Amino acid sequence: MGDYLQRKEARAQRMRERGRTASSERSTGRLPPGQHWTDGFPVLDLGIHPKVATEEWRLEISGLVEKPVALTWPEMEGLAKVEVKADFHCVTTWSVKDCVWRGVPLVELVDMVKPMPDVEQALFIGYDGYTTNVRMEDVLDEQALLATHLNGKPITLEHGAPARIILPKLYAWKGAKFVRRIGFLGEIERGYWEKRGYSETADPWTNDRFTHAEERNW
Repeated sequence: MGDYLQRKEARAQRMRERGRTASSERSTGRLPPGQHWTDGFPVLDLGIHPKVATEEWRLEISGLVEKPVALTWPEMEGLAKVEVKADFHCVTTWSVKDCVWRGVPLVELVDMVKPMPDVEQALFIGYDGYTTNVRMEDVLDEQALLATHLNGKPITLEHGAPARIILPKLYAWKGAKFVRRIGFLGEIERGYWEKRGYSETADPWTNDRFTHAEERNW
């Protein structure tokens, strides 16, 4: 494990020990509680940046669905695109204003594969091995995207090229970079950071960063 991940896990443990978990009150300000604005755009990930050529890229969408698919890049490019302007909130307390993302609304992909009625969540898996689980209500949010562009330019490798998930209303760790699979599941399957004590729901406006320690075997 890299030095960054070791420091991030140590920070998470310290915050859990101090009892800093989700607040019962929802903030109404633009900047979520505990966050600060930053210039530029810091890059935090597993330290693995797989170079996936668009001609080799596939997005498998499967699990509890009626019509599983494996989209090629040309097929994905043929889908309708939208732009979403939103702030970007990292659990490590920094936020970036007014990011403009362009991509395919996740609701369009959901409509394509038709999940079963008992689906509770999606598990996103990246080409770098990263995983994160997201509730269906957040997958269906109008701002949720399979994004290919940031601020008018193709997403760079450090930001998850050629395509990544963007969920502006959640902390950024829920937006898997280098995405290669979306699995729709009927039971909870925790992702990389969720297994390490990070919140299942990840709502920045309730300071929902970590699961209560008593709910896990720390």
